[in-house]
Amino acid sequence: MTNAKAISILGSTGSIGTQTLDIVRSHPDRFRVVGLAAGRNIQLLAAQVAEFEPEIVATHDERLLPELKALIKDFPRVQVIGGKEAIAEVARYGDAESVVTGIVGCAGLLPTIAAIEAGKDIALANKETLIAGGPVVLPLIEKHGVKLLPADSEHSAIFQCLQGVPEGGLRRIILTASGGAFRDLPVEKLKTVTVKDALKHPNWSMGQKITIDSATLMNKGLEVIEAHYLFGKDYDDIDIVVHPQSIIHSLIEVQDTSVLAQLGWPDMRLPLLYALSYPERIYTDWETFDLVKAGDLTFREPDHEKYPCMNLAYAAGRAAGSMPAVLNAANEQAVALFLEEKIEFLDIPRLIEKVCDRHEKDNQATPALADILHADQWARQEVLNLQPQLI
Repeated sequence: MTNAKAISILGSTGSIGTQTLDIVRSHPDRFRVVGLAAGRNIQLLAAQVAEFEPEIVATHDERLLPELKALIKDFPRVQVIGGKEAIAEVARYGDAESVVTGIVGCAGLLPTIAAIEAGKDIALANKETLIAGGPVVLPLIEKHGVKLLPADSEHSAIFQCLQGVPEGGLRRIILTASGGAFRDLPVEKLKTVTVKDALKHPNWSMGQKITIDSATLMNKGLEVIEAHYLFGKDYDDIDIVVHPQSIIHSLIEVQDTSVLAQLGWPDMRLPLLYALSYPERIYTDWETFDLVKAGDLTFREPDHEKYPCMNLAYAAGRAAGSMPAVLNAANEQAVALFLEEKIEFLDIPRLIEKVCDRHEKDNQATPALADILHADQWARQEVLNLQPQLI
């Protein structure tokens, strides 16, 4: 047990967190849990504490602290904290070597920075850390000498394909997209789709926000910005292709036009395991990949009329500075309104575009963290200000 790698998990009750704990459960000799942090799912968080016995546990909602303490009273050695700062406290805590950042949205940015400043390696499952905070986060990664390892399927695929590629060998990145819930729906029918329709992802089981992002293809636009920061390629050299089967998780083209791909069954545990175990490859008893069973693999050009969010993301990425933070925050707020059934599906890109247009004159080329946080809050409020005009 002493040789097991110490990890902390931010967002332990969500999709990323529960799958990370599944890996720990399967490999107790390789990983041990030091810290857990979550939002409001106190019952599940308490069950995780009982099973994995971390040293520290946190809930974002301070009001739930008494209930959490009561649920885990049989584990007096576990430090229990709550509130906004509590998640960052878990992120920087103790001897954890790696922190899995599974908190959705910009809420994951500050805790990730706290972990980096504490010298922890990051298993990055939170897109917004780089999309909104890239200009601040990348210098911190270099300053503190920590590893930033992608734990989502697409960027993990690129990272895996790059192993053994010499510096300067990467020519182009090709991100694959499932196409989401509406990939086979004619564009004119998007006017009447419901929240329930948008949450029916054909290939993956994910949280609500990311599933809506998949339906708008904003998830892929955000991944383009993230890939730019992770791998240093210009936006002209990052492409998107719709691949309905989600078997090829992404590809790279090297300088001689050879294309390398990473394939596997749709399973988020694989990129999570690689981010935690890199550079090692750990044996698992998961279903092995079968090309014959996978069958035909097909590809198509994404429909820009159906998915306007892609072009919005490329434009924000090229604008750089604080614009990606505004794009990300506007998207988060618009998706929240859609999930609350306060706007229509097609209002999501309309709101994002209006907010980004309004930020253009205030876009800061080299934002500090305070500038990014301000842009984030401004964009969310601007969406709320604009929303009544759509009714």
